[in-house]
Amino acid sequence: MFDSHTFFMKRFSAHLKETSRYLRYIFNGHIAFAMLFFVSALAYYYQQALTQLPANFPTALLMGIVFGGIVSYSPVRTLLKEPDLVFLIAAENKMQAYFRNALIYSFVIQLYLVLLITAAFGPLYFATYTDRDITFYLLSFVVLLIFKIWNLLANWWMLKVREPQMRQLDLFVRVLLNMAVFYFLINGNMILAGIATLLFIIVFFYDYSLSKKHAGVLWDLLVQKDQNRMQTFYRLANMFADVPHIKTPIKKRQWLVSLVSKVPFTQKNTFDYLYRITFVRSGDYMGMYFRLLVIGGLFIYYIPNLWMKILFAILFLYLSSFQMMSLYQHHRTIIWPELYPVEESLRKKAIVKLLFQLGFIQTVLFSLLLLIMQAYIGFFVTLIGGTLFNYLFINGYVSGKLAAKQ
Repeated sequence: MFDSHTFFMKRFSAHLKETSRYLRYIFNGHIAFAMLFFVSALAYYYQQALTQLPANFPTALLMGIVFGGIVSYSPVRTLLKEPDLVFLIAAENKMQAYFRNALIYSFVIQLYLVLLITAAFGPLYFATYTDRDITFYLLSFVVLLIFKIWNLLANWWMLKVREPQMRQLDLFVRVLLNMAVFYFLINGNMILAGIATLLFIIVFFYDYSLSKKHAGVLWDLLVQKDQNRMQTFYRLANMFADVPHIKTPIKKRQWLVSLVSKVPFTQKNTFDYLYRITFVRSGDYMGMYFRLLVIGGLFIYYIPNLWMKILFAILFLYLSSFQMMSLYQHHRTIIWPELYPVEESLRKKAIVKLLFQLGFIQTVLFSLLLLIMQAYIGFFVTLIGGTLFNYLFINGYVSGKLAAKQ
C-alpha cells in the first residue's frame, strides 16, 4: 500500500541531508566572517541613518513594496525528481498527503525571510510612526503571515494551469494588490487596505476556481520548477565545493569571447585561453563577479566614512577572488584537459594569472569610483592597498590552495 506521507518524509530527509552538507561548505569560516562584518556595518549605519531620518521619508511605500514582494514570492517546493514522471503518475490520486506536506514545508522554510525582514524594518517603522505602539506592528506581522499563506496556496493552484501567460498575469495582479494592501496598512488607511484585501480575495477565489477546472497535476512543470531551484542552489554551492550533478549552463556571448580570447597561439597559453573562455561562458562566474562589483561599488558610494569605504573595497576584492577560485575545478569531470600535451603546472599559473587580472580590474574600478567622489586619499590607498592585497592573497593563499588540490 503506497503511503505518500511516508514517501514525502523519506524524500524530505534525503533532501535535508544533501542541502545541509553543502550549506556547511557555503557558510565556512571565510563567508561567516564576511557576513558578520556586513551585518555589523549595516546595523551601525542603519542606526545612524535612523537618527537623521527626514520627516517625508516614504516608509509606508518602501515597506509596502518589500512586504508585498515577500508574500508574492511564495514558491512551492515539491521535492519531485525526474523519475517521478514515470513512477508516481500512476499514484496521483494517492498524493494528497505528499502535496499537503510540500505546502507546509514550503511555508516553513520561507518563514526565516519573513521574520528577518519584519525585524529589520521594525526600527524604521517606530522611528517614522512614533505615536504607534508595538501592537499595530504585530498586527502587520500577522497580516503578513496570512497573506503569505494565501499567496502560497494561490501559487499552488496556478501550477495546475498550463498556460504560462495566465500564470504570469495572475502573479502580476497579486503582486500589485499585495503591495497596495501593505502600503495602506502601514500608512494607517484601513479602509483602502480593506478594499485592496477584498480585491485580493476575489483573485484568490478565482485562482481556486481555475484549479478546479484543471484537476490534474502538471508533473512536468512541478519537476522543472523544483529542478531549476535546486540547480540555482547547486551553482551557489559549486563555488565552495565540488557538486558532481550540477547542470552548468553554457552561454555563447560571442562578442565577449572574441574580446578575452586574444592570447598568443602558443602551447604555454593553452590554459589561459581555456580559463578565460570558461569565465565568460560557463556557469555563473561572470555574473557573480559583476554582482559583487556592483554591490561593492554601492557600499563604497553610500557609506559615509572614508576608511570604511576602503575596508569594504578590500573586503569585496577578497570575496570576488575567493569565489572565482572554483574556476580551477570547473573542468574536473572532463577528460580532454587531462590529455592536453601541456605541463600541469601551467594550469595553476593560468588560473592564478586570471584571478590576479580580475582582482586588479576590480581594484582599479573601486579606486576610480573614489576618485569620482573626490576622495583622493581613498583613491590612492585603495589602488595601492588593493593591488598589494590582491598580489599577496592570490600568490599566497590562493596559490597554496591550488597546489594542495593538485
